[in-house]
Amino acid sequence: MIAFADIRDALTPKQSAQLYDVPLMYCMLMLIGVGFVMVTSASMPTAERLFDNPYHIIIRHSMFLIMGFFLFWIATNVPMDWWKRSNPYLLLLGLALLVLVLIVGREVNGAKRWIPVGPIGFQVAEAAKLYFFSYIAGYLVRKRAEVQENLKGFFKPLAVFGVYALLILMQPDLGTVVVLFVTTVGLLFLAGAKLWQFFGLILTGIAAVVVLIIAEPYRMARVTGFLEPWEDPFGKGYQLVQSLMAYSQGGWFGQGLGNSVQKLQYLPEAHNDFIFAVIGEELGFFGVLSILVVLAIFVFRALLIGQKALKCGKEYEGYFAFAIGIWFAFQTMVNVGASAGILPTKGLTLPFISYGGSSLLIMTIATGVLLRIDFETKMATKQATSRGGKR
Repeated sequence: MIAFADIRDALTPKQSAQLYDVPLMYCMLMLIGVGFVMVTSASMPTAERLFDNPYHIIIRHSMFLIMGFFLFWIATNVPMDWWKRSNPYLLLLGLALLVLVLIVGREVNGAKRWIPVGPIGFQVAEAAKLYFFSYIAGYLVRKRAEVQENLKGFFKPLAVFGVYALLILMQPDLGTVVVLFVTTVGLLFLAGAKLWQFFGLILTGIAAVVVLIIAEPYRMARVTGFLEPWEDPFGKGYQLVQSLMAYSQGGWFGQGLGNSVQKLQYLPEAHNDFIFAVIGEELGFFGVLSILVVLAIFVFRALLIGQKALKCGKEYEGYFAFAIGIWFAFQTMVNVGASAGILPTKGLTLPFISYGGSSLLIMTIATGVLLRIDFETKMATKQATSRGGKR
């Protein structure tokens, strides 16, 4: 009889045999592959109408993928010491970009979020997320005792967040602000902030979001359309109604790849913010579930990398990995929740799957950082083990 332990050992790669997180790498490649196929399927009607070329959007997506893999390779080769030393300068770079986009940015649908770079537009808020998370990770290493013991240490990073949030809201982009807030709160909690501070911050954040929604008519319209989409199915509730119709037609196994009806000019942003609805219609419940499982494994591996780094004494790397994991998890939750009618509509991409060049580039860099953290943690553990064995 073969023991269960033998089967488990056979299926588990040896720690010494792999110096990077293979499951994380596979998850990224699977999500990118699914994204490529689904962006192709969902974007063809829109590309035909807007550019008279059904392949226009997927050609641009392919260009971003090539750039993304190049940046991913660079990120895996940049030592974490560079990120640790550079995080204050990256924070300032993020601030400069957020100011610059308000001056020279290109306006699309009433939002000024993109800086023109040749034929493409770069969404600076995506880069600002990564820079801000790097800074918060460095701050928690430098001031961890202060964060745990007094209010001054707790509120300092929130002041920096406030400056970032103000600049991003001027674009306007409430979704990115919420992502930054949730990730910051999560990191402060993991760093040992007191529970009353944690819950007080959450309540304050919820109150601030409510005020920001009430203050802007278009945000209020999104919320009312989310609460009662069927009361105005051709107005405020149109996008959500079309998204729900896509899900309802998917069934267990979907209508088949390429057979979505809602992408045929019915569902706005079918290849972008609402691509998950097209996936639900074409691939059905099992397709949706499979993608969510892969995303969950990706987030789990990111958090596991962070935990291992902290145990190894690499605090900056650990907090940075946690930040990336929380960021990906929350952004996935908001994107899927918005398309399924669980949350109000918010313009956040689905990691690696939605069309969106800036998001894709920054997320591939973030994944490269995760693999670098895992590599350095394993090397440090290996060296410590070797030194221990020689004594």
